Amino acid sequence: MDVKELLNKGDRFAAAAGCRITEADETHAVAEMTVAEEHLNAGGVCQGGALFTLADLAMAALLNNGGQLTFGISNSIMFVSSARLGDRLRAEAVSVCNHKKIPSVEVRVTDQSDRLICHVTGLGYRKQAAL
Repeated sequence: MDVKELLNKGDRFAAAAGCRITEADETHAVAEMTVAEEHLNAGGVCQGGALFTLADLAMAALLNNGGQLTFGISNSIMFVSSARLGDRLRAEAVSVCNHKKIPSVEVRVTDQSDRLICHVTGLGYRKQAAL
């Protein structure tokens, strides 16, 4: 089973939030979701946790693509624009440093117009176990 299929089935929280991996290889991974009513905060825009879940799923797909179990250990998110009901969001994760033990990743979350919604940086920790 490839990482895309494994995470789309196994990450029940991301799936319940409407997030799905659409691409995953050694150099990048993409996760997508459409902003629905359940993603909105009291201000009427997409809640930050929903945006982070989308970015986190893309990071997981990239970091685990080699088949070695890798967990996120540190992340930073910068919100740039608001996503609104119906926006189609795309989170693309790319490798910054594919270190054997502590890899780093950048994720850009954009909408259907390629407008930047948020930017995430993260560090992973590779375990000595298969995914």
